[in-house]
Amino acid sequence: MIVLKKYNLLVIAGVLASCSVYQPDPLPTHFSLPDTIPHLLIDQQNRTSLKSHPIDPSNGLDMDEVATVAVLNNPDLKIARADAGIARAQAFSAGLLPDPQLALSSDLSNTGVGPGSVRAFSAGISYDFLPLLTYHANDAAAQAEFKKIDLNLLWQEWQVVAQARLLYVKLTSAQKLQSLLEKNRDYFSERVNSIYVAVNKNIIGNEAVLPDQSALQDVQRQLNDLERQTNQNRHDLNALLGVSPDAQVLLREGMLLPDIDEDALAQNVNQLLLRRPDLMALESGFQAQDERYRAALLAQFPALNVGFTHARDNAGIYSDGLGVTLSLPLFNRNRGNVAIEKATRDKLVADYQLRLDSANSDIHRMLVERSINSRQLHEIQISLIRFSAMASNADTALQKNSIDTLIVSNAHTALLTRQVEEIGIQQAMLEQQVALLALIGGELPVQLNLEKN
Repeated sequence: MIVLKKYNLLVIAGVLASCSVYQPDPLPTHFSLPDTIPHLLIDQQNRTSLKSHPIDPSNGLDMDEVATVAVLNNPDLKIARADAGIARAQAFSAGLLPDPQLALSSDLSNTGVGPGSVRAFSAGISYDFLPLLTYHANDAAAQAEFKKIDLNLLWQEWQVVAQARLLYVKLTSAQKLQSLLEKNRDYFSERVNSIYVAVNKNIIGNEAVLPDQSALQDVQRQLNDLERQTNQNRHDLNALLGVSPDAQVLLREGMLLPDIDEDALAQNVNQLLLRRPDLMALESGFQAQDERYRAALLAQFPALNVGFTHARDNAGIYSDGLGVTLSLPLFNRNRGNVAIEKATRDKLVADYQLRLDSANSDIHRMLVERSINSRQLHEIQISLIRFSAMASNADTALQKNSIDTLIVSNAHTALLTRQVEEIGIQQAMLEQQVALLALIGGELPVQLNLEKN
């Protein structure tokens, strides 16, 4: 009995030594978003194809710097990385083998009959061997699941990069538009003031101020709308970068995306899509599910449990025994799990095909839209030359009092309308290029540096 008690103590001590220990982790009680973007030195494994370089927010952030800061500081990505840790732990757990079973028993009645009787006990250990049969398939499924988790996280990072780039395009385009509108507001405001001076001197009638007053109000309305949109985009950018809402994020203009080799993109779209992280994640998910289906098929074999026992009766006689438990596959035969795993695998095939077809369709649509916008931008830039000349000639004629003020106002209003259209189409083309970057999950083929297969 003393030997048995020592054995029990050793087993308990070994189990306790291998267990994890509880550590408290209280919830935060304060806001954690910083007021400024810290200076960063990006020198890490290139997960998102962003160039590694130092980031100094004091001189403004360009498009790549905004995207890099977003990947490092975005609160949603921090949660996604934590979720990925949970998913990795679950995949790790799924690939583990079950522990053996230890059974200990002792006679507590102490009712031995006759002299020399002792307390009886029994000790046995058993193991289910079926998990050994399915271990390779389950382990392969866990490894594929690890890869899927990392690729899904990479795809989420790419979505944050795309959002950051889109907000950069919107805000820098808004800066250009604001400068243009403010210039025209000053022009029409000066015109209105000068006309009111002439009205007060009874040189012209009150109706003369209406065209320029109307144009001034329209420009002011556009500025008001732009201010609201910019405020929303600024707050969205701050939230994406993980800084406080009142943090001042200075953006540096002049960062443009390279021209796309649309022919190369159209010809190699299938190869480009196959490297997209979400499609690669679906492929890894399919591999994991295929292994789980294989494991379910292997689990059709009868479950085999083998155990060894060592016992002593109350007469002090020791005995050793071998026990075998074998399930009889008459009714269940794991057919339900096999059907579930196969149906799940079939669904993943359909999901992959749908995602691939949808991405190809989106790329085709954007290339057509880009061609339309490129043609329209060319038409607007040609018309801008004429409208600019018309506005300049109208100003010259007005100085000679040889033209009506309504014509002058209409000429500048038409010029402003075309200038606003030019900025809008340029913004739309940049946004399309950012969206194309996100759709293929990597850098686009460019015209001056393209390796064609």
